[in-house]
Amino acid sequence: MDLNGPGPQRGHVLLIAGDVAVRRRAVQLAPSANLAALAMVPASVLLGSEVPTDTVCLDGTRDPNTVLARLRSAAAAPGPLLVYLSGRLTADRRGRRLYFALAGTTASAVRYTAVPWEWLGGELRRRPAGLTTVLLDLAADRDAWPLLQESGSLPVSPGAQVYGVVCPPGFAAGGAGAVSGYTRQWIDQLRRSPVRPSDVQLHALAAGAAGLPPGALVLPTARELGMRTGPVPQQQQQQHDHHHQQQQSLRPADGGPQEHPTRPVPRPVPAPDAVPGGDPAVASDGDPRPYIHALASSGRHGEAALLARAWEEYVRGVYGVSSAQAMEWAEIRADLARMAGDFVLAARLWMGACRVRLAGPGGGGPEALAAAAGAVYCWTRLAERAAVVEVGVELVAVLRALPGLDPRYLELARARLSAWEESGLPRPART
Repeated sequence: MDLNGPGPQRGHVLLIAGDVAVRRRAVQLAPSANLAALAMVPASVLLGSEVPTDTVCLDGTRDPNTVLARLRSAAAAPGPLLVYLSGRLTADRRGRRLYFALAGTTASAVRYTAVPWEWLGGELRRRPAGLTTVLLDLAADRDAWPLLQESGSLPVSPGAQVYGVVCPPGFAAGGAGAVSGYTRQWIDQLRRSPVRPSDVQLHALAAGAAGLPPGALVLPTARELGMRTGPVPQQQQQQHDHHHQQQQSLRPADGGPQEHPTRPVPRPVPAPDAVPGGDPAVASDGDPRPYIHALASSGRHGEAALLARAWEEYVRGVYGVSSAQAMEWAEIRADLARMAGDFVLAARLWMGACRVRLAGPGGGGPEALAAAAGAVYCWTRLAERAAVVEVGVELVAVLRALPGLDPRYLELARARLSAWEESGLPRPART
């Protein structure tokens, strides 16, 4: 099928449950339970689109070629596509290739009973950019985990938006019939939100509240977020514009390649002459945010941070330290730190913004909750024990002060902090 042809826009949802992840006879990840729970969500909600949609569920499949055929059929859909995979990630010990294990996959027959990971990207590579979302809830076994640690990521396809988590081997079991924390939180957010959040917002909330084990790989990585270029996909832009009118619930990232906060602020008058590296076009227009974001997107993170700090100081002097304009720039600086991979700084900037908003009119309103959610998201990206514990103690105190926070978020943050405090082995930070 010609994906660029004039055919009708029909969407597709493909849900795949692979092999269960088990350690010492305890079930760590139950893909069938995840699939059953996700299949109860209307396809239009999962896809974020009102186009007619086909839904296919694969559970208990043992033949890799069956999965390949379904992937190929899904990739041929002319409209938006969501591919969800949950299960065990394994590897061929001899060839050092990653595989998605199916029911019945054994270590001695991985190459014949599991799906090579590159098949997924191979089938999706011809799809137009902006129409494909891949959602992953995986657990890596002892053969796959070293390969993931070496690469620091799990590539799929350059044209697909990939969100998900990969838990390391040996994490605490969730129960044979339990829906995993990440998938459960994704579903809960879809049901709870009056307006569907963007996929990146859903991912950030789910990853922050899932109670992930120490060292879990969270996708996309900071490096992959910074590499995203080009226009915002039309579907995500429509979601963003509609949701923008009612207030964003989270802003560590905005759901598309254009990753800077886009909520308008009163234009400073005049632009500060003392801004280092100030661009004349920016000064005349009065809004430096696109220029600053372009610097960060091109890897010039230090310059972007310096400019943002200068503008923050300027609006503080004009509008006040606790003004909405000053808070806007504090949160922009937090997002720039996230783009640079400095999750410690990003988390602290989000916490600082949350404290100021708590002290102002409205107290624990949606903007304070959004700042706290940004801090939680960045905290979950930390993978070095000392940083996780140090920032986590401060974060728990901030969450405790939020009157409108769902208590489960505080409980999960405490549990994650406790797990890291009890963990004796520091892990290298992943960017």
